[in-house]
Amino acid sequence: MSVVKTLRGILGIETVPVSHAERIVSAIGGFAGILGILLVTNLFVSGNSAALIVGSMGASAVLVFGVPHGPLSQPWSVFAGHMVSAVIGVSCAKFIPDFFIASSVAVGMAIGVMHYIRAIHPPGGATALSAVVGSTEVYDLGYQFVLTPVLLNVIVILAVAVVFNSSFYWRRYPAWFQKTKAAGKESYENISHGDLVYALSEIDSYVDISEKDLLRIYNIATNRFADAGHLHISRIKLWHFYSNGAQGNNWSVRQLVDEDDDGKAVIYKTIVGPGIRSTGHVTRTDFASWAKYEVELVDEEWQRVER
Repeated sequence: MSVVKTLRGILGIETVPVSHAERIVSAIGGFAGILGILLVTNLFVSGNSAALIVGSMGASAVLVFGVPHGPLSQPWSVFAGHMVSAVIGVSCAKFIPDFFIASSVAVGMAIGVMHYIRAIHPPGGATALSAVVGSTEVYDLGYQFVLTPVLLNVIVILAVAVVFNSSFYWRRYPAWFQKTKAAGKESYENISHGDLVYALSEIDSYVDISEKDLLRIYNIATNRFADAGHLHISRIKLWHFYSNGAQGNNWSVRQLVDEDDDGKAVIYKTIVGPGIRSTGHVTRTDFASWAKYEVELVDEEWQRVER
């Protein structure tokens, strides 16, 4: 089983379960969205050119129907991502004579601009590219390509996504459409790893964040690794790992590797953080004052040892 788990980690295979109903709903949504887009696109572009343009919208359909809660799937990302990419693609096709350079610049600029306007939408790169590699029919459209068919396609797929996803109570599209009651000052310190995994399974929809990243976000949000106190001297044990509970680059892990005969002084090795791989010699009391909690390495992530 450990081999299977390792392979899953290397390949990035998520293990959070999604019901068969959710998968079928996603597939039907993709069908409805693309059908509408094909009908619109064929009014302006036909044949292979239409297929090329619709290709980027097919990728959008995967996001808005398969991952409706993800940030890359939200209306602003879909709308702005496609629109700016279309403008960039047409401009590159018009003003850069070399085909390879024009294609490369179109995709590169689209990614950069989407970053700046906070509208990252991967299919936008395909939209920019289709404006450059499309047929003569696409070239003849010029900047009209931005409005017809791209803008119309975007309007169609967003309209279908909003209507379709809202038909199912567990889906929210846009993500802010159904807000849950604020938690106020409730404490979540006792939420375990298993609780988070269970919560993800209860959502019954693909969530665009890995389980490991979710745990990291939780730890940062709750300031879980920054207790105000320090460890008692009696809890400092040889060969164990300890952290100072600092934030950012100052976060450090040290391992106790030796102690003197009377146990009043210890030698430690820095495992993570400033002075990594260096050793130090301090009193046990000073080390206890530095250490805020004990840690252990689990699945290549340092986790706090609860006592």
